[in-house]
Amino acid sequence: MKRLRIVHKTEYHYREPVRFGPHRVMMRPREGHDVRIVGGRLHIEPQADIRWLRDIYSNSIAILTFAEPSERLLIHGEADIDYLRDNPVEALIDPGARFFPFQYAPEEQLELVQYRLPSYPYDGAALRDWLRALYSPGHVIETFDLLNNLNSHIYKSLTYNHRDEPGVQTPCDTLSRGTGSCRDYAVLMMEAARHWGFGARFVRGYIQMAEGQHGATHAWTEIYIPGAGWHGFDPTNNKMAGSEHIAAAVAREQEKASPVSGSWSGPANAFSHMTVSVQVVAL
Repeated sequence: MKRLRIVHKTEYHYREPVRFGPHRVMMRPREGHDVRIVGGRLHIEPQADIRWLRDIYSNSIAILTFAEPSERLLIHGEADIDYLRDNPVEALIDPGARFFPFQYAPEEQLELVQYRLPSYPYDGAALRDWLRALYSPGHVIETFDLLNNLNSHIYKSLTYNHRDEPGVQTPCDTLSRGTGSCRDYAVLMMEAARHWGFGARFVRGYIQMAEGQHGATHAWTEIYIPGAGWHGFDPTNNKMAGSEHIAAAVAREQEKASPVSGSWSGPANAFSHMTVSVQVVAL
């Protein structure tokens, strides 16, 4: 077991006071058999009413409502977590899914429908051409080998590029540019896996960096494998998701996993800048 502290601070600055509409904050880590929250707080300036809920994906969301205008909006979240398994996840795959291609069981197919449908259907032809280097119809390959090969192929064939602007590139954009951020890589892997018929979803959370470095927000992909369940793949770092990955949100599409979303009203040029700071440290 290891204990981590996650500190995530987002701050928006404006040239004059503006009014804030409702905001959705998804900074709280997802709890489960391997992650337990032992302490935390959410500090907001200006003062806001906070209401918690769970969305359709069981993500914890804080809904903020504001009464007063302000020149500054600060959202400061902290969480102390226990990670109960300190080794990379070891999965026992169902014998019927050990080799690809395979069919999900009927009851799993029903539950996985939304995760198997592409988010970018018009990119299908480009994805099909790009994936020919990894798999050709009629061949048989071990499922984990196929997915690990895809993970590595994204890592080796593209150039990582940190991007601060919101949103993601489409899979076609990422392939044509040959570069992308962690969320672009995650979307590409998610769509590629769906092209092969896998259930796949977008994950946004935090990653513990090497000793002496701050942590960071991060994005990766989870793919549903019978017997193994939802299994994380991190194409940005060419590895499976392990004990350094802490999920905060999962969704069919990345827009539904944004850490902060909301609106403000005021003069069009009122917004000045924003800053984001993330730390993931061992306690």
